[in-house]
Amino acid sequence: MEHWPLRDLVLRTPRLELRPDDDVGLDGLVEAAYAGVHPPEEMPFLVPWTEADPAYLGRGMLQYFWSERARLAPESWSIHFLVRHEGRVIGTQGLTGTDFATTREVSSGSWLGRAHQGVGLGTEMRAAVLLFAFDHLRARRARSDAFPDNHASHRVSEKLGYRRDGTTTVVRRGEPVDDVRLVVGEAEFVRPDWALAVEGVDGCLGLLGAA
Repeated sequence: MEHWPLRDLVLRTPRLELRPDDDVGLDGLVEAAYAGVHPPEEMPFLVPWTEADPAYLGRGMLQYFWSERARLAPESWSIHFLVRHEGRVIGTQGLTGTDFATTREVSSGSWLGRAHQGVGLGTEMRAAVLLFAFDHLRARRARSDAFPDNHASHRVSEKLGYRRDGTTTVVRRGEPVDDVRLVVGEAEFVRPDWALAVEGVDGCLGLLGAA
């Protein structure tokens, strides 16, 4: 019996490989974060983790991902896929479900190292988890959110068929700002012109409330 079936889960797109986080891969993700994620004058994240003391950023990242892995359960789960391009970890694409067996709804969040932005990889990796959610987990709806000035994230959402679903006021760097909610249903999802290859999904279905 495989006690941690996520070990065997793999998503492959034309350019990328996505696997749930493991300790060796997280070391690569930390390296990608230290190489830079966004310009210092910008803050695309609700939790400003990139502003942590550089002396502790790597340790904090590891502790966060370990804690997410430890609390995973069918009622509440987050899969943090490490995104690899040409064998190198370049970012992460998350997929989250709460009471998924009932709601059939997921949400996503992601980041890419700056050196890999602007060439369509962000769209490709989010399309990968949406294909996984709709076609393999039988999700009905997917949500995302982004600040109004996170233009790259909004472009990805637009390409994939998301629509606005209101806003939430949050605090960013001490100032109120709208967080734009976005949603896409299975029928509205704009599918890419490539097929997703998936391995190891069957053993994960019960763990994710999707059996």
